[in-house]
Amino acid sequence: MNPSKFGFSVLLLTLSSIFAIGQDESDRRQINIEGISEKIVLDGVLSEAIWQKAQKADEFWQYFPFDTSRSKSESEVMMAYDNEFIYAAIIVYDSLPGDYLAVSLRRDYRGGNIDGFSIVLDPFLDKTNGFFFGITPFGVRREGLISNGGTEGRDLDLSWDNIWYGESKIYKNYWIAEVAIPFRTLRFKEGSSTWGVNFYRIDTKYNERAIWSRVPRPLHLSNLAYTGRLKWDKPVNKPGSNISFIPYTAGGVNRNYLENEGWQGQMDAGGDAKIAVTPSLNLDLTINPDFSQVEVDAQQTNLDRFEIFFPERRQFFLENADLFAGFGFQNSRPFFSRRIGVAIDSSTGQNVQNRILLGARLSGRLDKNWRIGLMNMQTARDKQINLPSYNYSVIAVQRQLFSRSNISAILVNKANFDEQPVDIKSPQDGSTNRLLGLDYNLASADGKWNGKAYYHQTFKRNNDSSPFSHGTRLSYRTLRFMASWSHQIVGEGFDAKVGFVPRRDFKRVNPEIGFSIYPNSKWINRHQFTFSNDWLWNNTWGLTDYDMELRWNIHFQNTARFSLSLLNNYVKLFSTFNPVRSSDLLFQPGEDFSQKGIGLSYQNDERKAFNYRLQLTRRAFFNGDLLRLSGRITYRYRQYANIGLNFTVSDIKLKEDFGESIIYLIGPRIDLTFSRTVFLTTFIQYNSQFDNININTRLQWRFRPVSDIFLVYTDNYFPETLSPKNRALVFKATYWLNL
Repeated sequence: MNPSKFGFSVLLLTLSSIFAIGQDESDRRQINIEGISEKIVLDGVLSEAIWQKAQKADEFWQYFPFDTSRSKSESEVMMAYDNEFIYAAIIVYDSLPGDYLAVSLRRDYRGGNIDGFSIVLDPFLDKTNGFFFGITPFGVRREGLISNGGTEGRDLDLSWDNIWYGESKIYKNYWIAEVAIPFRTLRFKEGSSTWGVNFYRIDTKYNERAIWSRVPRPLHLSNLAYTGRLKWDKPVNKPGSNISFIPYTAGGVNRNYLENEGWQGQMDAGGDAKIAVTPSLNLDLTINPDFSQVEVDAQQTNLDRFEIFFPERRQFFLENADLFAGFGFQNSRPFFSRRIGVAIDSSTGQNVQNRILLGARLSGRLDKNWRIGLMNMQTARDKQINLPSYNYSVIAVQRQLFSRSNISAILVNKANFDEQPVDIKSPQDGSTNRLLGLDYNLASADGKWNGKAYYHQTFKRNNDSSPFSHGTRLSYRTLRFMASWSHQIVGEGFDAKVGFVPRRDFKRVNPEIGFSIYPNSKWINRHQFTFSNDWLWNNTWGLTDYDMELRWNIHFQNTARFSLSLLNNYVKLFSTFNPVRSSDLLFQPGEDFSQKGIGLSYQNDERKAFNYRLQLTRRAFFNGDLLRLSGRITYRYRQYANIGLNFTVSDIKLKEDFGESIIYLIGPRIDLTFSRTVFLTTFIQYNSQFDNININTRLQWRFRPVSDIFLVYTDNYFPETLSPKNRALVFKATYWLNL
């Protein structure tokens, strides 16, 4: 690998960033926020004096179904603050009869077609990182972190949890919400007088999404390039001491039937601390953390030769997560936090805890241009799964360039202080694994251009050839046209032990092009056509894979969606493989297969109480055929109950006695929300690949903000006999204490 190629890629992306034109500051919408001394009561009744005189943000624009006209329903927002909180009073008008749509009373609700109002804040005005707060007519709240400028939907992470307050009240023809966001919850620059802000509303009756400061329709609603301006009447000061302790206590009993063990009990305690070193820099500490409250992962059917990615949802790792996890491409991540404290139980295929003894994490901003992330974690030995104790260290530094771009560097180190191998499967590699990386991230001022260029290299005692990963991506998106190009090289010796790199030793190019048509129709909102082509090869085998897809998407005015895909896939094996278990025969290295097929999918109107999404794929599969049906079926009873079924059925028929198999992954789910504080969820998963039935039932009582009591029951069975593998009942209590 010639490092000059990386520099050339950075130069091209930099030039693109310089010539991209953004929104003129004089065109930005603005709302003033005034300091107050009176007490605000959050009750959905605007009786306080400030709400009679505060400036209103109104005259919202449509974002969907069109982005060229005013919204059909009006909304108004007013803002104020005192020494502790930022307040917002929201009036949401409604001229149509009928009930508001809510899928749940559970906090952190998910789904785009739910009546609600959202606030987006960009305290540093860097158009890169921000905060998201949402509330429904029923007073249900959610919050999230925005990274990478909010370029795509995945840049809004709703897993983040923190303290803020809000209440709603429904009136005839409108509803009112009042919210209070503590300064302690936010990260901001002391002394600043202008923040970025935006507001948007989802109205299911008109099937409309409306936004205050207009965002072009091809971009995501939370995109920070188009925020308005929040003008403070005086510079924002530090909110005083900002220290939080989150202790927990947990206990439970478990039994391992596979090892013929009896019931065993255990008690545990530990906790986290959050210390605001400055208003923009936070220190997280943890001792003996417990992650049993984390929701069980939704399993996936894996017919590929490589590992599947599961996202991080543990609170300790989420704030400023993009500082650590935003490096590389999705298939070559130098750091993946789920490598810390999580291992695989081979008997069930479930992720299980590998105890973390302690850890520290310093992350945030030094000033408007510089961000820093430091992390150190120590895990315990686990003799049951033959796992030694490891130390994990990460250093990440980011420097903003131009209006929204940045350059970042990362160092990742995994070490075994006992001089044992850092990987028990590769003892020759030594007791440490180290990685250095550099990324350039492009986000143009107007949000149309996005890209990345990176170079990462690993270091270990056993010096492999080509221990690097390199890639470049550049994309351009407008209302009717999109195009992207990416290329990537991952060397055979690139061994990121704390990363997610399911495949090594390949070169890759991936062009994609698409265009959209907006017909004048009562039924169809948009036709979208895309063509993508993903090619992989290496020096040993030549071309090993390509994946071509021509897709036609139809987006209907009622939120339904239809998709038709023509597929052309090619694979050449470089190791023995058989995707089914019904035969001992294996395909051999060097064998290649062309796999053509078709894919169909349909999602009905998500606003309906009964909604579903179905996907059907029929294609050649190695020397045979694959027929796969997957989907989700859900029935919603108002905001109190969701009963659903996720399923994937894969029917594989291979020729020449290589076997056939029907692989099932079936996951019924019952989610009951008795109130805004008490929830019961039961999740059942039958996975024929792991020959396992898993039951996870969780009762949660949120007795105060971000403070919970959990009772969790977990069971694993053999499907044929329903005899148990293991069983556990866990109690846990957490309490968030601010000092």
